[in-house]
Amino acid sequence: MKRMTTLLCTAQVFLAAMASAAPLSITLPPETAAFKPSALPGYSLAQQKCSTCHSADYINFQPPGMTLAQWTGEASKMQHVYGAPISDQDVKIIGAYLAVTYGSARASDADLQAASNPSAGQPPAASVAKVDAMALFQSNACLSCHAIDHKVLGPAFHDVAARYANDPQALAKVTSSIQHGGAGKWGNIPMPPFAQLSPDDLQTLATFILDQ
Repeated sequence: MKRMTTLLCTAQVFLAAMASAAPLSITLPPETAAFKPSALPGYSLAQQKCSTCHSADYINFQPPGMTLAQWTGEASKMQHVYGAPISDQDVKIIGAYLAVTYGSARASDADLQAASNPSAGQPPAASVAKVDAMALFQSNACLSCHAIDHKVLGPAFHDVAARYANDPQALAKVTSSIQHGGAGKWGNIPMPPFAQLSPDDLQTLATFILDQ
């Protein structure tokens, strides 16, 4: 009994000493790893987004000579499995940088260049806007009364653009004419209103007309 009492007292003293001890402090060495510099756009993206989750040393733990597909797959895994805050486009750009800088790819490879500049293969914004405008003209039967370069029932788009060429309010005026319709500006044949069109669609049509 005496032995048990002694053990209990010793345990209480030990616990009391532990409770009063200063909390354990661990100081990690400063981060020295860094991504290898590169002119590729993925370099700055990797610095900005990859290093928020792990050290650049993580790259050195991967097998040497990885291909573009393998590095892109690694970046994709970070996005989809670990929830890294990167987009699908970021994955391609970062994968291209890693494949050249740490893998077997070359910056001159066609697939590498396409991955580094994913927007390069997309049609220019002006071309996209033209396609959108023509689709709107067709779906709203505008081309039954108008043409780009000659008068039908209503004026040619060329003529409208020429009339408003030096008018700073041209876009607002043509947009309003499409939305509200009217008669008298180009003759006695009335133009029906297109109030059902959204503001974006109205602006797309007016911009196209004034560009002719």
